[in-house]
Amino acid sequence: MEIVPFRTPGLGDQTYLLVHDGRGVLVDPQRDIDRFLAAAAERDVELRFVLETHLHNDYHSGAEQAARRTGAELVLPAAAAPAYPSTPAFHREDIDGGNGLVVRPLHTPGHTPEHTSYVVLIDGVPVAVFSGGSLLVGAAGRPDLLGPERAHSLAVLQHGSVHRLAELPRQVGLYPTHGEGSFCTVTGAGRYTSSIGDEIDTNPLLKLPDAEAFADRLLGQPMPIPAFYRYQSPANTLGVPPMPDPAVPDMPETDLAELPEGTVVVDVRPRERQANGFVPGSLGVELADDFGSWVGWLVPREATIVLVADAGQDVTEPLTQLARIGVDDVRGVVRDPSPEVATARFELVDLARFVELAAEPDAQVLDVRMPHEVAMGSLDGAVVRFLADLAGHGVPDELDRDRPVLVACGSGRRAAIAATLLADAGLRPVVLRAGGVPDVRAALAERRAA
Repeated sequence: MEIVPFRTPGLGDQTYLLVHDGRGVLVDPQRDIDRFLAAAAERDVELRFVLETHLHNDYHSGAEQAARRTGAELVLPAAAAPAYPSTPAFHREDIDGGNGLVVRPLHTPGHTPEHTSYVVLIDGVPVAVFSGGSLLVGAAGRPDLLGPERAHSLAVLQHGSVHRLAELPRQVGLYPTHGEGSFCTVTGAGRYTSSIGDEIDTNPLLKLPDAEAFADRLLGQPMPIPAFYRYQSPANTLGVPPMPDPAVPDMPETDLAELPEGTVVVDVRPRERQANGFVPGSLGVELADDFGSWVGWLVPREATIVLVADAGQDVTEPLTQLARIGVDDVRGVVRDPSPEVATARFELVDLARFVELAAEPDAQVLDVRMPHEVAMGSLDGAVVRFLADLAGHGVPDELDRDRPVLVACGSGRRAAIAATLLADAGLRPVVLRAGGVPDVRAALAERRAA
């Protein structure tokens, strides 16, 4: 038996291809299925099953399309009730894959009500469990994504589910879908797979005394829910169309002045290029693994998108990331805008310069991190507004438009995105190029001690 993981870092998720005796099982595939089917073809594998652990909140599923293209049997939790044909997975009703391969569903509600994990048995021996968003490595899946009204009851159910999985033999491999970097997990351990035995020994959530303590731990430090999440589960229930063409036409920069209402320009160039000049009114989201997540969070769902990229920059990756979350309306790309068009700017500085400016008596600092990050410590006197709230609710009234605004986050990435929003509102952002609030705090402490 071989288990091939496919990691999607920007969403913090993993898809798996299990191979046994020429047969394959594909688990929780994202919408861009070609990479999974190519791996199956390379191994000369007949895809027998496509399994979904739940109706995903963080991406558009490729499960239905993978099953259609390969003839594999599509299996979803019995309570998912999708609007397309599938085999319902009922608790502990084994599904025979032939050649000694058996899939045993275990109902593990908590992350979602219908959530189901799948134990794989080879010749009657349990060898792996695909736990989706239930038991994770050092963590558990969030129970609050369906709203605060259901969060506590789902958290209590999650307690029972992770302990149900912990009853499996210690040697069974644990293969969660969600992991480090996912907004669907409560915490992260920096690893993506484990074993039941390792989790029994090290997962702090399995050591809590009862379901109420477990629920308190999971819900004790609420995290924001990305805006694009609300569109994923409904799409996965109704059916997701195939991936769109990962190519869009180039547009002349003169078209930027005539874009229809409801169009959002997204600049994917490196932040250094954006700082030296970007199109006024555009949102700067430097291309990285989480590009799609931030665009999906910050750009209104109904918007049409036009990209701005460097002359030779490949836009296949940003288009793929957007399509994974169902953002398909990208009309074109403007290449290397001229200084006459890219007239907005912000300043990028290194840590030493940022600390020097932050130490001035009249310095104003904007911290755009998430609330749970800010709770671990911010900068004295800093104005705090999470990046998504800055995009949704505008510039805080406390900021003086006549003075520079020092913008910081955890690494410089969110601060650079925020800078394009601030510049559009008429402020003068100064962004820490690399590093974050903890680095500034430490440097300021050293400066005061010197």
